[in-house]
Amino acid sequence: MKMNKIVKGFTAIALSSLLLAACGSDQKKDTAKSSDSSTATSKTAESSKATEKEAGADLQDGTYKLEEKNESNGYRATFEMTVKDGKITESNYDNINADGKSKKDDADYNKNMKDKSGVGPAEYIKELNDSFVKAQSADGVEVVTGATHSSESFQNYAQQLVQAAQVGNTKTIEIDNGADLKDGTYSLKEKNNSNGYHTEFSIVVKDGKVTESNYDNVNDEGKSKKDDADYNKNMKDKSGVGPAEYIKTLNEELVKAMNEKDGSAANVEVVTGATHSSHSFVIYAEQLVNAAEKGDTNEIVVDNIVMKK
Repeated sequence: MKMNKIVKGFTAIALSSLLLAACGSDQKKDTAKSSDSSTATSKTAESSKATEKEAGADLQDGTYKLEEKNESNGYRATFEMTVKDGKITESNYDNINADGKSKKDDADYNKNMKDKSGVGPAEYIKELNDSFVKAQSADGVEVVTGATHSSESFQNYAQQLVQAAQVGNTKTIEIDNGADLKDGTYSLKEKNNSNGYHTEFSIVVKDGKVTESNYDNVNDEGKSKKDDADYNKNMKDKSGVGPAEYIKTLNEELVKAMNEKDGSAANVEVVTGATHSSHSFVIYAEQLVNAAEKGDTNEIVVDNIVMKK
């Protein structure tokens, strides 16, 4: 099945409290309300503590832009994100044609896509923008059923805008979408550990094809999560798969997916039991592909946001 990105946020999530209905006498109601209030306060405190940031730079205020250079099916993506007081306040992602008209307003396109997949640009574009502002992170954006590929492209571009906002780089990010991949080695590295590990990822392009995918999670000593016997056992007992298996599978699937007709990192299937790792893999793989389209071999450094446990 195609990957559904049911994801977690990089930045602070909204806190919520649960109100319980009380029953019985007025005295019991008062007691219940008092108890509920204490419970809600306790839960709020726990949630607040759970969402404190451990590592990763804050977003700097400003307007950040990304745009595709080339049209696909008559349209190309444009994306603008506004950050105010360190929060994402606006997300304006769209697909426009050479005349600057939005795919949302293309009646024929909307009808044909909706007849085929159950959703059209007028709906999924709005949903993606709303989801990004709500989640405050790229991997917090939920895939819109019927618009999987567009959702995955959105997540990739949203992540690149978040990374730009962390360093305050307001220069428009240009995506040479659809360009031939340039030969070379393209790499990405997370700055911060989560559960003792961070991602290191490289792809090798030869003769315009992805010939190697070297994704891994390593600790500060450079040791791979694949070789952590305790981690593998605990994860496998819990979810049915461990790093030694899913890391190998993801690397193999990327090479396979990229060498198919109209190859795309978005075609990598989620590994059951390693959903979050699969999601992160695809977002980073798409960034590396974008780098290969431009021939930019500079290492991508991701100041990944890590929340306290």
